[in-house]
Amino acid sequence: MIAPCIKKFLLLTLLVCAACTGQAQKQLVLLNREEVIMRFNPGDAIVISLKGQKQKIDSYINNLFDTAVVLHDTVVPLHKIDRVYFSHTGLVNLIGKFLVVAGVAYFVIDQFNVIVVNGDEPSLNEDVTAASVAMVGVGLPMMLIKKKSQKLTGKYRLITVSEGSPFYLEPVNKETPDP
Repeated sequence: MIAPCIKKFLLLTLLVCAACTGQAQKQLVLLNREEVIMRFNPGDAIVISLKGQKQKIDSYINNLFDTAVVLHDTVVPLHKIDRVYFSHTGLVNLIGKFLVVAGVAYFVIDQFNVIVVNGDEPSLNEDVTAASVAMVGVGLPMMLIKKKSQKLTGKYRLITVSEGSPFYLEPVNKETPDP
């Protein structure tokens, strides 16, 4: 009588433990030395090009292995991937935004000072206008030019990481809870 209960308990414990370990997913990570640039989970869209080929492969990640990625139904070894395409903003874009905002704000504050504080008619100060135009002129291209891809060279590489790795980040659950 006791033996069947123990068997059921052990079977239930085994199933619960197997379910807990089965939820860990791997991630595909693009690294620049030790910094994570981009992170892909199974099901995410990815655009790559292979070494020696010009065309892009636009697909989704079906599965991840230690040395390969399955895109839809094609296994692609990580060492054969030449380039990963994605929209990437960096420090240059941030500096460009700052310069554009600072240039416009400098001009507007000067005009506010002339009209409201001094009570004069609107006029353009050559020094303020030149500085504002220079800041906007330099900042606008810096703000708009964005990196569209990354070639996988020595310091840029793709690796597959799993839970427990310092590069692993728990994916955000995109499902909405019931109210």
